[in-house]
Amino acid sequence: MNNTIALEQAHIVPTYVRPEVVFTHGEGPYLFAEDGSRYLDFTSGIAVTSLGHSHPEWVAAVQAQAAKLVHVSNLYHTEPHVGVAKRIADNSFGDRVFFCNSGAEATEGALKFARKYAKQSDNADKVQLIGFSAGFHGRTMGALAVTYKEKYRTPFKPVMPGAGLGTFNDIDGLDGLIDDNTAAVIVEPMQGEGGVNPADREFLQGLRALCDKHDALLIFDEVQVGLGRTGKLWAHEHFGVMPDIMTLAKPLANGLPIGAIVCSEKVAQVMAPGDHGSTFAAGPLVCRAAEVTFDIINTPDFLANVTEIGDYLKAELSAIDSPHIKQVRGIGLLLGIEMDVEVGPLVAAARDHGLLVISAGPNVLRLAPALTITKEHADEALAVLKQVIANA
Repeated sequence: MNNTIALEQAHIVPTYVRPEVVFTHGEGPYLFAEDGSRYLDFTSGIAVTSLGHSHPEWVAAVQAQAAKLVHVSNLYHTEPHVGVAKRIADNSFGDRVFFCNSGAEATEGALKFARKYAKQSDNADKVQLIGFSAGFHGRTMGALAVTYKEKYRTPFKPVMPGAGLGTFNDIDGLDGLIDDNTAAVIVEPMQGEGGVNPADREFLQGLRALCDKHDALLIFDEVQVGLGRTGKLWAHEHFGVMPDIMTLAKPLANGLPIGAIVCSEKVAQVMAPGDHGSTFAAGPLVCRAAEVTFDIINTPDFLANVTEIGDYLKAELSAIDSPHIKQVRGIGLLLGIEMDVEVGPLVAAARDHGLLVISAGPNVLRLAPALTITKEHADEALAVLKQVIANA
C-alpha cells in the first residue's frame, strides 16, 4: 500500500472513502498523481478551483500577499477585506457582506441573520426556517436542519428545532408552507449535491412573492452555483428573482477557504457588534486571492466562454445514444447526467481512463470542470464519458 494512503488510514477520521490516488500538483484543468499519471479534472475540488490549478495570476498574488501579511483577525482593518466586499456589493443586489470560512458557515450565519431580522416583528413565533427536498446547505447543525438528505441528518438528530422542508419546484405546495411564522426560506437556484436540478422560474417567483407577503427573508444558496459557474455572475440572474441574502463560498478564492453572506441593507442593519464573528474569516491572504479570482471571472468574455463550452458539452452529452441516460440537465459548466443505473462504477471507470467526475446522488454523474476549459478539453472528457457510458 502507498505510504501516504497507509498513514491516512491510520490517522484520519474515516468520514471519506478516497480512491487510491495521491495527487501532487495541478496545472490548468489537469491534476498529476504521485506515479506520474495525468487526470483531466472535471470536479474542480467540487466546483471550487474555477480558474483551474496553479493559475499564474492567482499564484503570483497569493505569493506576494503571503510575503506581506497573512492574518490579523477581524479586530483590525485590511485593504483586501474591503476590496472583496466592494467587488461583491458593486456587482450584486447586496449592500453589505459578512465573510466566513466555508459554505456551511455561510448558511449558519444567514440563518442567524434571518432569526435576528424576525425578532423585529411582534410575533414571538416567527422563527420557522424552510428548506426544500434534495437541497443541501452544509453539515453543521443549523445547516443540517434545512438539508434534506436523511443520511446526513439521522445520525445527528435532533437537529436544530424550528425548521421545515418543502418540495422543490412544487409551486402549489408553497401556500401552506410559508406563513407569518416563517423567518426565512433557503433554496439553491440550481441544486448541486441533490442532483443538478435547476429551479423553475415560476417556483422562485412564487417564493419571492410569499416571502414579501409574510415579511420572511429569501436566502439563495449560491455556494456551488455562484460566481460564474452558470455563465452569469450569479445563478439567480437566470431567473429574474432577487434574494434578501445570498451565500457564497466554494470558488470565491479558487481553493483557499472563504465564505460570504451577502445581504441587503435592511438585513445588515439588524446585526450589531458582537452578534456574529469569526477569528480566521477575511484574512488578507485569502481575500487577496478572492480579489484576483473575482476580477478574472467577472468579465464578459470569461462568462461567455462558460456559456459556450457549457452549451456545447450539454448538447454533445444529450446526443449520446444510451438506453441508460434518462436526462442531461444543468446550466453553464455544472451539468448532471441522470442514469437508470448507479453511477459509482462509472465514476471509477472514468478515473481509470484519466477523467475525474463525481456523483450528485446515486444516479447522477456531475460535471463541474474549471471555468477556463476549452472545447478541446470538453472533447477529451466526452471521449471518456461516451466510452464508460457505453459499457454501463
